[in-house]
Amino acid sequence: MQRKIISELLAWKNSKNRKPLILNGARQVGKTFTLEVFAKENFDNVVYLNMEIETNFRDFLDGDISPKRIIQHLELTKKQPITAGKTLIFFDEIQACERALTSLKYFCEQAPEYYVAAAGSLLGVAVNREKYSFPVGKVDEYYMFPLDFEEFLWALGYEKLSEEIKNHFESNEPINTALHKLALDLYKKYLVVGGMPAVVKQFVETESFLSAQVIQNNIFNEYTADMSKYADSATSVKIRACYNSVPAQLAKENRKFQYKIVQKGGTATIFGESIEWLNFAGTVLKCQKITEGNIPIAVHVYFPDFKLYMSDVGLLTFKSRLPAELLVTENNEGNTFMGYVTENYVAQAFTANKIPLFYWKNDNTAEVDFVLQKGVDVIPVEVKRGVNTRSKSMSIFAKQYHCPYSIRISQKNFGFENGIKSVPLYAVFCINS
Repeated sequence: MQRKIISELLAWKNSKNRKPLILNGARQVGKTFTLEVFAKENFDNVVYLNMEIETNFRDFLDGDISPKRIIQHLELTKKQPITAGKTLIFFDEIQACERALTSLKYFCEQAPEYYVAAAGSLLGVAVNREKYSFPVGKVDEYYMFPLDFEEFLWALGYEKLSEEIKNHFESNEPINTALHKLALDLYKKYLVVGGMPAVVKQFVETESFLSAQVIQNNIFNEYTADMSKYADSATSVKIRACYNSVPAQLAKENRKFQYKIVQKGGTATIFGESIEWLNFAGTVLKCQKITEGNIPIAVHVYFPDFKLYMSDVGLLTFKSRLPAELLVTENNEGNTFMGYVTENYVAQAFTANKIPLFYWKNDNTAEVDFVLQKGVDVIPVEVKRGVNTRSKSMSIFAKQYHCPYSIRISQKNFGFENGIKSVPLYAVFCINS
């Protein structure tokens, strides 16, 4: 399964100034598989250690953690040569062992000629909760997310279609009507399947939404188990309550996160820590409200107000029990929740492209779904699930902050008219900050 992050890993390997690598991300986004494929294709051999189960090695790390001692020990126990420049040492689930995390600092300082990589599923949670000492400045940290829609197209064998989409995004010229319809149909399937690699693999092999949902249920169970494993019992109850409330939060007309929906009388004091746990774990995406559209937009964040999205749109549709047949049909205009699913999809696509999530709302009723900063320009983005694309709020924002253009995401074809760039829903992966 082809992943975009491979190009970043190759750049890391070839960099003269590289440091030990940490690949961070939520569970089941494909970190281990991707690093294993990368290692197989680019190194003579890989020494793999899963820090959740390597109890003997964890005990060994209680002593001296100099690179020389670690390498000698691994060569003896793993019965493999470790050659500088040719071997990849791979610490998987590194959040399970603080000493392994600390050792990356010494590999950076004392043995930079060796290639060392680590993957962490709940590293942000472990560092925050367990007070782990993170090797700041001594590692190259990358983030991995579920497959975006372009990677989904690749998995289904539509590489040429993805290239055609990118060409029309750049030219703003409408794409062939038949291809437009095909891409929209595939986009609707993506809303059901999402981008978790195991789910996509199951769907590619079976073309069955039901089979894919079995895997999604397994992932939910793993997420729930992590909430109990990496938090105390009282906190884990709150974390689950916040996570389970996300579909209901999005279904409100005012999609600002409201603690009272989690629990009557709920407040930031009660649930704030749980929200941050979910954010650190990568299972939710946090979109902050901004009060102004002037650059830099990040300094205009109003921290009390934010929206939460699920990190994978397929998990959202599964969790909300939205029938697959409703998602892929042409006759879903009357279902208002479809709009919220669409917005979650865009948030996921932006996050995969490293676009910070911000939305804007004024003191009245005007609200813009997303706001991007591209260099010295601020670009408002409105998301529509269908072909009805009227957007008074976007016009208000663009006029007030003198935006060079706006972006409208909908089922309409590519185009550029009256200062609005029309981007079909299937082409969101083309948008960069």
